[in-house]
Amino acid sequence: MESELVQLRGKSQLTLPSFVRKTLGLDEGDLLDVTVRDGEIVLRPKRLIDSAQAWFWSQRWQKGERQAEEDISGGATHAFADAGTAIDFLHARVQEATRQRAR
Repeated sequence: MESELVQLRGKSQLTLPSFVRKTLGLDEGDLLDVTVRDGEIVLRPKRLIDSAQAWFWSQRWQKGERQAEEDISGGATHAFADAGTAIDFLHARVQEATRQRAR
């Protein structure tokens, strides 16, 4: 584990060593969560997400995104001439799934 001594400066500021910034991909203006645990200072990078976009980063949505990427890569897609045809296809899939659950 790499380590480097840093000095606390005026206004209680310190500079993170470049290997830390590069390893964690930190840039000026990034946020760090600071806690004290067992007499040690713990810094954790934090990425803020706009509340209007938080749904996209939920575990459930990201799981669906991964599945969609796999389906697209695997060719498990359908093309439709229009929206009505796509809706008919989806209704048929729901009906088939309902029949299979009833068995």
